[in-house]
Amino acid sequence: MTIQKNMNGKTLEIGLEGRLDTTTAPQLEEVITREAPQAESIVFDLTQLVYISSAGLRVLLMAHKLMSDKEGMKVTHVNGLVQEVFDVTGFSDLLVIE
Repeated sequence: MTIQKNMNGKTLEIGLEGRLDTTTAPQLEEVITREAPQAESIVFDLTQLVYISSAGLRVLLMAHKLMSDKEGMKVTHVNGLVQEVFDVTGFSDLLVIE
């Protein structure tokens, strides 16, 4: 998985490409843990994300909790396969998806 990050003002923008699974989730968790304290919000761009596992969902939930006391978190450009995972797991009710 490729992670592109950019601090745009107080918003941490994270673009994900590839598979967010057991193997790659720790890499994303490390980025969030290191970068989120300086951010007021996080925007995940999932345009290039082709797969997400329960390990990936756990990392998104962690980010959501970290931002709950701040301006929040949202995910953008979710493809049909990832949206289906969000729907089945109830994450579509939890996350702001644009």
